[in-house]
Amino acid sequence: MSDIPFTAGPPSTVLPPLEPDVEAALASAEAARDRDAVKAVAGAHPQALLAWALLAELSDDAVESYAYARVGYHRGLDALRASGWRGSGYVRWRHASNRGFLRALDALRSAAGRIGESAEESRCDLFLHQLDPEWDGRRSE
Repeated sequence: MSDIPFTAGPPSTVLPPLEPDVEAALASAEAARDRDAVKAVAGAHPQALLAWALLAELSDDAVESYAYARVGYHRGLDALRASGWRGSGYVRWRHASNRGFLRALDALRSAAGRIGESAEESRCDLFLHQLDPEWDGRRSE
């Protein structure tokens, strides 16, 4: 008999939560759809993945949205690796602290489609479903 615990399925990664003041500032800015307030948070806290996702979601320009989403996506990969993720396993929506990354990846998927980069759009969609098999494009819960 082994002392190694059995886990069902791939491992899950949960990103650390945002600082409460950063989370509150982003919630307020999102509710007001205040891009300047979100930009201020992103500038002061560039590790806040939700800020990049919000900037991508709030942009009317597809290229600008793509750029913001890509920053959030790449910063998110760095954060996932720092949290023990090794390129596979779950990053589930049900964990609120993962939502900034998932929203950035979803915004990247959407912006890629808007600029005609269909291969990137498909890759992002597949990745979202690999990270969270229950992914259905939801933004709130």
